[in-house]
Amino acid sequence: MREMTAEQAHLFVQNVILGTLKNESRTTTAVLAAVPNANVQYRPDPFAKSANELIRHIASADNWFLKSVADGVFAPGSVKIPEDVVAPEAIADWYGNEYAKNFEAVTRLSGEELIKVLDFRGMVQRPAYAFLQFGLVHTIHHRGQLSTYLRPMGGKVPAIYGESYDSAEAKKAAPVPA
Repeated sequence: MREMTAEQAHLFVQNVILGTLKNESRTTTAVLAAVPNANVQYRPDPFAKSANELIRHIASADNWFLKSVADGVFAPGSVKIPEDVVAPEAIADWYGNEYAKNFEAVTRLSGEELIKVLDFRGMVQRPAYAFLQFGLVHTIHHRGQLSTYLRPMGGKVPAIYGESYDSAEAKKAAPVPA
């Protein structure tokens, strides 16, 4: 595989990846906030993560990938949700605030910083820009997992890639503006 030049990586990130990251983070925030607080310990199977574990994993890992690319190093433990942030909506707010800071840091990276090879836990060594995509796929995977928990937990599935049944029903039930 031929790697991108610094200029190509910068153009790719600025013109493709950043817009995708911003849109996906809005969807992630909506899914995190949709988890009913009363049922955060729900798990569909004894071996599955609980909804609470998934919420915290998604919120911290998504930010960790961005921060790591911005910092140029994957530092374990560098992103942690404060222990007093426990309700799903509070975690969604924390996620959004942290994401905005980390996203802004990524927007300022030079092409040279984006092609710097980073080491992900001794398992994968790739240019920094590749980890933006890797982090995105990781988040989408777990966000999909969490979205399947919502209805059995008594929650509503927000629009993800177009309307969901629940978002369509909410739209129908909304008062018509005069």
